[in-house]
Amino acid sequence: MKILFISLGCDKNLVDTEMMLGTLVQRGFSITDDETEAEAVVVNTCCFINDAKQESINTLLEMAELRKDGDIKALIAAGCLAQRYQDEIQREIPEVDAIVGTTAIDAIADALEEVLSGQERNHLEDISGMPSLYDRSAQHKRIVTTGGHYAYLKIAEGCDKHCSYCIIPKVRGRYRSIPLEELVEEAERLAAFGAKEIILVAQETTVYGMDLYGEKRLPELLRRLCAISGVYWIRILYCYPEEITDELIETIRTEEKVCNYLDIPIQHASDHVLKRMGRRTDRREIMDMIARLRERIPDICLRTTIITGFPGETQKDHESLLEFVDEMAFDRLGVFTYSPEEDTPAALFEGQIDEAVKVERQADIMELQQEIAFEKAQDAVGSTLLVMVEGKVPDEHAYVARSYKDAPNVDGFVFIQTARELMTGDFVRVKITGAYDYDLIGEIEDEFAK
Repeated sequence: MKILFISLGCDKNLVDTEMMLGTLVQRGFSITDDETEAEAVVVNTCCFINDAKQESINTLLEMAELRKDGDIKALIAAGCLAQRYQDEIQREIPEVDAIVGTTAIDAIADALEEVLSGQERNHLEDISGMPSLYDRSAQHKRIVTTGGHYAYLKIAEGCDKHCSYCIIPKVRGRYRSIPLEELVEEAERLAAFGAKEIILVAQETTVYGMDLYGEKRLPELLRRLCAISGVYWIRILYCYPEEITDELIETIRTEEKVCNYLDIPIQHASDHVLKRMGRRTDRREIMDMIARLRERIPDICLRTTIITGFPGETQKDHESLLEFVDEMAFDRLGVFTYSPEEDTPAALFEGQIDEAVKVERQADIMELQQEIAFEKAQDAVGSTLLVMVEGKVPDEHAYVARSYKDAPNVDGFVFIQTARELMTGDFVRVKITGAYDYDLIGEIEDEFAK
């Protein structure tokens, strides 16, 4: 039977999708990306913010039409939206045959087989007291969907921070680290199948190991991963500023394979707003952390995310945030308008901001960040960067690549102008000759680096 698998949401969700794909294939199912030949559909959903929730609902509704018409024999909803709204999905979209929750992804094949045999059974767990992760044997079957030259390594599940705007602890459970040895084994398998870049993800990577070992073990994990043959880049995402230690900074600085790149979601810079968000740092602490990082690792690339229009955010708070963004000059920055999520404290806060004001403030920050990013891109002209080839530009003597400053799907590209034949995953050194908005243009400076 051919299965159409639709993965929505973040890269952490993508890892779950890849594990479910592997489980299905091992059980004899085949995978297709053509809905016209699919006999069953699995949608791995997201509900982090309203836009993601709406995308998941729309996708389920679209697939429900195929189920209603008889074109497919089974429709399964998995992931965060399915976990959070299982009752509503079953009531409003009865074409959904089964629901697989966030801690039961190893049950995807069982769920599909049960539906096809006429049984009605969902696979959900009470995540509130979840002692461990889903069956990790699924990692041995994982099918990487990123092209193989890079892969995500999810090092933990859930979160203990309980920021006032965030639903993740309620749909993913408390923070649970994956044992270090399992992660090293998984990374070795990914490298054996061609992954040259390993990207560490979790809701928060910086507290990795606290629940298992009583101490932060991210630096040790990085050192172990650096010893794996065939891995050339290791990238760290989602580091909360209050958890970044001197040991972690030193590990990034001294380990050649660890990219000098950190994604640090700060969310705001007004102490008033940060406190209402339930964040654990204030403006001064964030500034001090950034200064320390840049002092110890002068070429570090810093990415962050901002939420604008949070309940109670005043014009003064907004101006304070603009001043902060201007002063900090982040290399990469994303801005989201606040999305009130039911069952979160912030959704009930007084001082909810009009949507038009949120969007206007978002535009203010993005306009400022655009100036900063364009200036940084121009400053890169004349420098030399090691880049990884992502693919060829159709019908042109040019390739798309990424530098250590560019995480997949969120940052920019380096376009290489050359008549030489390059392969996806090749590393080359490129002399930057120009800049176009957020992207760079360059020419090969020497032979293949790696």
